[in-house]
Amino acid sequence: MSELLINEQIRDREIRLVGEDGSQLGVMSVKEAMKMAEEAGLDLVKIAPTAKPPVCKIVDYGKYRYELARKEKEAKKKQRIIEIKEIRMSPNIDTNDMNTKVTAAKKFITKGNKVKVTLRFRGREMAHMQASRHILEDFAQMLSDVAVVEKAPKVEGRTMTMFLTEKR
Repeated sequence: MSELLINEQIRDREIRLVGEDGSQLGVMSVKEAMKMAEEAGLDLVKIAPTAKPPVCKIVDYGKYRYELARKEKEAKKKQRIIEIKEIRMSPNIDTNDMNTKVTAAKKFITKGNKVKVTLRFRGREMAHMQASRHILEDFAQMLSDVAVVEKAPKVEGRTMTMFLTEKR
């Protein structure tokens, strides 16, 4: 928005001019366009610098900047940041603990967040990593009504992780 060139800052030889009502006024020199803008009591703003020839418009610069800022703010308002919530478990988790974790994960997923399920291994548990894969698969199965597996269980060092996202 700050890189908009106005009035005397425009140094091109020829430009395509658009009127204040959006009508095409054709290709002309910058001097002619400046003269037309002054007669209307408005500014000449370069809105498409990369076009051949560059496109300029006769507008009230302050109002134009305000409109752009408002559109930007509105677009930002509509964006939603998706957070990644983590649920940690160990290979010897009990069924009641598992149900509690599933409830928490369900709550996160229904709010629109992604869930990273982490299975942490310590000491002798490291020897039985692949045997514990079923815990993550069972977890995903319990959430199959609201979630889908985005990334399958994967071993990374002492942890096995899996990502779940909302079902579309």
